[in-house]
Amino acid sequence: MDDVIDSRGRVRSWTLTPSKPAYVPPAGAVDAHCHVFGPAADFPFSPKAKYQPQDATPEMLFALRDRLGFARNVIVQASCHGTDNAATLNGIARSNGLARGVAVVDPAISDEDLDALHAGGVRGIRFNFLKRLVDDAPKDKFLAVAQRIRRLGWHVVIYFEADILEEMKPFIAAIPVPVVIDHMGRPDVTQGPGGADMTAFRALMDSRDDIWVKVTCPDRLDPAGAPYDDFVAAVRPLVEAYPDRVLWGTDWPHPNMETRIPDDGGLVDVIPRIAVTENLQRKLLVDNPMRLYWAD
Repeated sequence: MDDVIDSRGRVRSWTLTPSKPAYVPPAGAVDAHCHVFGPAADFPFSPKAKYQPQDATPEMLFALRDRLGFARNVIVQASCHGTDNAATLNGIARSNGLARGVAVVDPAISDEDLDALHAGGVRGIRFNFLKRLVDDAPKDKFLAVAQRIRRLGWHVVIYFEADILEEMKPFIAAIPVPVVIDHMGRPDVTQGPGGADMTAFRALMDSRDDIWVKVTCPDRLDPAGAPYDDFVAAVRPLVEAYPDRVLWGTDWPHPNMETRIPDDGGLVDVIPRIAVTENLQRKLLVDNPMRLYWAD
């Protein structure tokens, strides 16, 4: 496991020695965006997977949670597992009630299978529009399944990049349940808070009052790297403008980041720079994710 690429060609994209953050999260803090990979011996990867990671097990995730000072996790189905949510459900089941999940489903999924996901702790479904990660993203079928999850009180999580935001707007407007945008739609943070990408994203946030956003992934979005000054400058005004609709997560185990593996403790230390008051921090890390994922 010490090698980024193991003997089977599987990739490790996370640090084995995350620092202890200087920032101490409030009691009950939720890491609202993280994943598990495998264990592959029990939960094989999809034949369509675009990457082959090393095992990132629930126990590893929970150990990181504790080291970083968090209390709960929202486990988001990783694209390498396709629409087989068994690994995510296993992670939730092993959390002693301290995790909920977001699934990726075949739009033709039965109501019975949706009910089983709900019983297993799933509270949303994810639609991925990154072409390098998925082959097909049928908007009409996605809207149909979004309609079917209304009865469960779920939401839809959407992952896309800034260059397709305009074409995504009619689709997002038509979704009949709350919407969560992953990683702010991957804006160019070097443009600053008044740049074209963040301006367009704020217009999307203003288009309906049930769009939430994950203010996550400085390691992906800030080309200068740590301490992520451009990310902080671009994102802090977003947190202040929409304090009741922001979420935060580590993105552990950082899929496809093996060439720029971040320090998870360093990511946590960005939090008080984008949410600068205790009130904002509590909304970001406790109140908002609890309202969305533990409403029941």
